[in-house]
Amino acid sequence: MTGASKWAAFSKADKAKRESDVMAGGDLSSSDLETGEKTPSGQTVQHVTRRPIKKAAAQTWLFLSSGLSVTPNACRERNMPHAPPEVLGPKPLDGGWGWMVVFGAHISIGFAYATPKAMSIFFKEIQEDLGASYSEIAWISSIMLAVMYAGGPVSSMLVSRFGSRPVVIMGGLMCGVSMVTASFGSSIIHLYLCIGIIGGWGLCFNLNASLTIISKYFLTKRPLANGLAMAGSPVFLCFLAPVNQYLLGHFGWRGSLLILGGMMLNCCVAGALMRPVDQLCNPRSCTPPKEVEQTNNTKTRGSCMKNAKTFMDLSFFKDQGFIIYLIGNVMFIFGAYAPIVFLSAYAISQGVEEYSAAYLLSIMGFVDMFVRPGTGLVANSKWIRPRIQYLFSFAMVFNGTFHLLCPLMRTYPLLVAYAVFFGVGFGMVFALIFECLMDLMGSQRFPSAVGLVTIIECFPMLLGPPAAGLLVDIFGDYKYLFFMCGGVITTGGLFLFVMNVYNYNRLDKANRLKDTGQNQNTIENQEPVSSSEAQMVLMDLEAKEMKTAQLDPDDKEETS
Repeated sequence: MTGASKWAAFSKADKAKRESDVMAGGDLSSSDLETGEKTPSGQTVQHVTRRPIKKAAAQTWLFLSSGLSVTPNACRERNMPHAPPEVLGPKPLDGGWGWMVVFGAHISIGFAYATPKAMSIFFKEIQEDLGASYSEIAWISSIMLAVMYAGGPVSSMLVSRFGSRPVVIMGGLMCGVSMVTASFGSSIIHLYLCIGIIGGWGLCFNLNASLTIISKYFLTKRPLANGLAMAGSPVFLCFLAPVNQYLLGHFGWRGSLLILGGMMLNCCVAGALMRPVDQLCNPRSCTPPKEVEQTNNTKTRGSCMKNAKTFMDLSFFKDQGFIIYLIGNVMFIFGAYAPIVFLSAYAISQGVEEYSAAYLLSIMGFVDMFVRPGTGLVANSKWIRPRIQYLFSFAMVFNGTFHLLCPLMRTYPLLVAYAVFFGVGFGMVFALIFECLMDLMGSQRFPSAVGLVTIIECFPMLLGPPAAGLLVDIFGDYKYLFFMCGGVITTGGLFLFVMNVYNYNRLDKANRLKDTGQNQNTIENQEPVSSSEAQMVLMDLEAKEMKTAQLDPDDKEETS
């Protein structure tokens, strides 16, 4: 028999076998030959194949030894699915209502990141009114950002228990209350408590819940969705900086905080847009209501301890890629916010008018507004997506380099140029910072990973701006804080690049060795199929072919 006739006979025999299995109630989805497994002839199976009995193994061996290969088309002809839909689970929508969720996340993330930066407009007035030093006034934004990052695990637990919508609404209420109560403060400690702690918790709820729900709505377009959502930070900074300067000139810092608190209540509206993704699943794949209720009642017992262990999962530290990402990220966070906090004050010290100094933050935010989604589009391309960690390290080096050059820029046009490049570097980093974490950990482990990362980041966040303010108090010059921040960020970017090159080369080498070892073990442990048994199977196939040819002459012509 020729190879084509063998294949035709084998297909008909296998089809008859599968039909008999279906009539007998057999399970066609079970398999014991996985994708990538080596056959006795040394060929790799590209799709899942059934091998319930030894005879099927002999048929597969004969088929492969005849010179034919298992191709995707052949798999489709034999109706062999890649995996049952129940195992894969519902696929993210990558669109639809997800874009409304991105819009809500754009608002909540915008307030979360822009508020601590735009607050620096009030620092000069607060410093003069309360008699605080540069280091003391910098603790307001520092505590606010540190609490926002430290509350990551708690926010992740609440999101897992209640969903993103109520958590974001609660965060908006806390932000509004914090600003209103801070407007009545008479001491720097009162501002630490209201703006730093209460406001920081509100921003934490807004940030983590928004990031988590985006990872559930998007997969293929996730970099673009993250870039659009994270663009809320520059958009809100772009208009909050001049608005705060206007409010400061007409209502003072107390009235400005009162109005700002009312504006931040819009986070509650943003939270209302975050519809739970479970409502969008396929009804055929959803669990019936009674089963859902029973499952929820069972999982409620001991859920607090389980969630605490989940979102404080220390097993991440066994992943070398995660450790490399964490070290570089901590170095960036340490020097990221101090230049923003003191940029307006530095411009005023160089003779720039107050409104023009405030517009530097707006220029930075305006550039950042377009860089973040643009970076998301670039990162989503097929050339950059596999190398997204390298793009992240380049963005850090780019950002740190212009901080080192800032003390050389003493005129307003040069400061505008610095603000432009600052916005480019800052936008690139924050468009990639969480996408890189998703790339390393995956969407399933991302809530746990982002909770652990944010609680670690609170320490450099807490120490960075006050350390920069202390340098200003000691030396009486702003250039030293830019040297410190630029040096730390540039070092972190170079560290990420070098260590990622080393880590990826190590992983590739380990994977090659592992594949080689598995191939050898598969060949050694493969159950041999005797030649006599193979001949018996071949004779059965020929007998079935002759029987089929006698019953249907047309089939005979088709087989020949």
